[in-house]
Amino acid sequence: MNHHAAPHAAHGATEHDPDDGHGPGRDHEPDHGTDSGPGHDHDQADLLDLDAEVLAGHLADIVASLPVGPALRRVVDLGCGTGAGTFALLARFPDAEVTAVDSSADHLRRLREKAAASGTAGRVRTVQADLDAPWPDLTAPDLVWASASLHHMADPGRTLRRVRELLAPGGLLAVVELAGFPRFLPVDAPEERPGLEERCHAASERQHAEHVPHRGADWGAMLTAAGFTVEHQRTVSVHLDGAADPAVGRYALQSLRRMRGSAAPVLDAGDLAALDRLLDTEGPDSILKRADLTVRTERTVWAARRTGESGGDPT
Repeated sequence: MNHHAAPHAAHGATEHDPDDGHGPGRDHEPDHGTDSGPGHDHDQADLLDLDAEVLAGHLADIVASLPVGPALRRVVDLGCGTGAGTFALLARFPDAEVTAVDSSADHLRRLREKAAASGTAGRVRTVQADLDAPWPDLTAPDLVWASASLHHMADPGRTLRRVRELLAPGGLLAVVELAGFPRFLPVDAPEERPGLEERCHAASERQHAEHVPHRGADWGAMLTAAGFTVEHQRTVSVHLDGAADPAVGRYALQSLRRMRGSAAPVLDAGDLAALDRLLDTEGPDSILKRADLTVRTERTVWAARRTGESGGDPT
């Protein structure tokens, strides 16, 4: 998140909700902690990049399942992060141009660098904006993609009404939200502190409940209240074997590092010591040296159509 923006500006989406602190600007959502400081955006961007690398196949499947034709021309990625959704959308819709919106200048810089490297720079426009403030001109897109970003908004209902007004008539809003942060360790690990990861998640989620109150909201009902017609809803379960992908270990390491900031004040001394042994990349118990890692998580997808007349003032 851009620390000069409002606390609920959106980032984009990683699987962990990179702001979770992913503020509005989060695929995502990769932030298990609420760390701040000069390196926060950079660390969050690294986690978003790992999230995109590990979960690319699942993201492509979600985009492919959207009830839209391949000839879309105008797409907006709200809370784009470092571009996981943006590049999946560019691949799915070869004639489309994507406007990528985020509150973090560092995330947008990385996205532009990736676009230049992939030859898609001419199809991407980046916009730095706090989506809780007045919106910039985003044209009238055929599709708006919001992955792991809406729950960071100060007033998600207002944001949904704004999106409805923004969309071209008959346009589609795709909302992707996380059922929870990914798990990586076996439930009986580590041997000396079984269940450590679940205790870390419990501690972190208590903090998120206070700072990110809209996570886990009934988005189907909120979409309907904002004037959308929900055409499609499904939950995607992810279970990836870490032995087949070396990026999983780095993903787990970065994720648990971020979670440590919010969990540390709650964990007992034994749990904190065990967590630090997992995070010590030079030590014998490093999570990078484990052969039993998996990625386990769920994402729910809603596809909602702009139909009929406006339901009211979006502001």
